[in-house]
Amino acid sequence: MMAITYVCRHCRAFQGRIDSSVITEEKLGFDSLTPEERKDIIAYDLNGDVMVKVTCDHCREALEAHPELSLLANPLQ
Repeated sequence: MMAITYVCRHCRAFQGRIDSSVITEEKLGFDSLTPEERKDIIAYDLNGDVMVKVTCDHCREALEAHPELSLLANPLQ
């Protein structure tokens, strides 16, 4: 069974988890990412579980309100 955990790339807040033996990377759209995007967004652990870095609503709103924060390495930690 593959587990996919979604966390915010900025604040590291847990966003959700999918535990499924039938889910595939193609169903999630991962196959449409470039190799660079995959490296930036997706991490695999030794158990075969996947961590996907997304942006939560709070951080998205903060970045939209203050675009200069995107210039910092870790703007919202």
